[in-house]
Amino acid sequence: MSALITDPQRHQAAVARLRASYEAIPAGQPVRLAKRTSNLFRPRTALPAAGLDVAGLNGVISVDAEARTADVQGMCTYENLVDATLPYGLMPLVVPQLRTITLGGAVTGLGIESSSFRNGLPHESVLELDVLTGAGTIVTASPTQHPDLFRGFPNSYGSLGYAVRLQIALQPVKAYVALRHVRFDDLDDVASAIGTIASKRSWDGEEVEFLDGVMFGPKETYLTLGRFVDWPREADTDRASDYTGQQVYFRSVRERSRDLLSTKDYLWRWDTDWFWCSGAFGAQNPILRRLWPARYRRSDVYHKLLGFDQKVHVGARLDRLKGIGARERVVQDVEIPLDRTPEFLRWFADNVPMSPVWLCPLKLYDAAKTPTTAWPLYPLEPGEIYVNVGFWGTVVIADGQRDGDMNRLIEDAVARVNGHKSLYSDAYYERASFDALYGGEVYRELKDSYDPGHRLTGMYEKAVGRR
Repeated sequence: MSALITDPQRHQAAVARLRASYEAIPAGQPVRLAKRTSNLFRPRTALPAAGLDVAGLNGVISVDAEARTADVQGMCTYENLVDATLPYGLMPLVVPQLRTITLGGAVTGLGIESSSFRNGLPHESVLELDVLTGAGTIVTASPTQHPDLFRGFPNSYGSLGYAVRLQIALQPVKAYVALRHVRFDDLDDVASAIGTIASKRSWDGEEVEFLDGVMFGPKETYLTLGRFVDWPREADTDRASDYTGQQVYFRSVRERSRDLLSTKDYLWRWDTDWFWCSGAFGAQNPILRRLWPARYRRSDVYHKLLGFDQKVHVGARLDRLKGIGARERVVQDVEIPLDRTPEFLRWFADNVPMSPVWLCPLKLYDAAKTPTTAWPLYPLEPGEIYVNVGFWGTVVIADGQRDGDMNRLIEDAVARVNGHKSLYSDAYYERASFDALYGGEVYRELKDSYDPGHRLTGMYEKAVGRR
């Protein structure tokens, strides 16, 4: 058995420890994971004295190569999941960009990547899942068992329960991904190209299996089109590029019209430099990059460095020495309908001093079988093409403004174009607006059914808190 595969008996033992840790939490005390790491960007309160023991739930239980499915523990990172499935010539239908995102986290908190224009979001490839509910019971949810929880679990952010085991569909892969970076000088042309590719799954006669993009400015946007190939020569090159060393992937989008990566390197192409955010730590400086061990050039390391800075405020002190005012954190991913995307991006370029911006088209996986109410806590229209717009960084707080004003301005702009905003970071919605956007009535029914004692922190309280 591979070291990456968890013995089923060990899984059952881990579940037993999880349930015992729930029982050990005194009645009336909030329940949360005993887990200090996170890919979230919301403020976190101090951990309680006792929490749920999930230490043994971070592996892959089994891979069925013939059925193209995997049984996976809820705290398994996508890095470990991919390492377990690639030897079978398989990968998840959607692999979020960052190595340490967990499968359970991507399902309860949403995830996205360049296969999302074909395969939707990670929760759509879930066949069934076991959930430790707020009531302390393990419930198996599927389209036929507890279908209300199965449909309502995505975007609930652990407020209804935690995924213990998930069975997911897999897709076949080849050894390499051939890339084509196509420049556009007009945002309307970008939207038109996305619509064509999403419909035809091809561009200029070439198959497209992966699609994302980068906007450096309203007049300089690149779409990256990817397709599987078996051999480098199929991509007219002798060897694949390596962006885990001195080269920086996001810069190559501007510099090269075609490229080639191994499938594994393609999946983690954004992780090495946390998209472009590693520059804030000097990791893109050629001299420092040579001294920075490659094994520490990864998103979870940068996340820890960011957490450390937020405690000791080194960046803020340096800003004061330079005469730069206080900064507001703006870390967001928003889903915009394709036909409103150029409008939003032009507004963003005029009002938010941040660049580059990531673009990732998506569409629900199987619109013909997916009613509008299929995923009520993050409702997207079946058949509609959306573009995820991702922007991560800080902006200087202007005179007369306060911390949070830029995020509120963005929330209003997203609402005007009928968009949605992911909740992994700061949110400022009033309760009524939040409920209207994120299935408030359905959520309350689910909360009363699966967490009747409200032991788990509510979704609004987690996402917005007391702002």
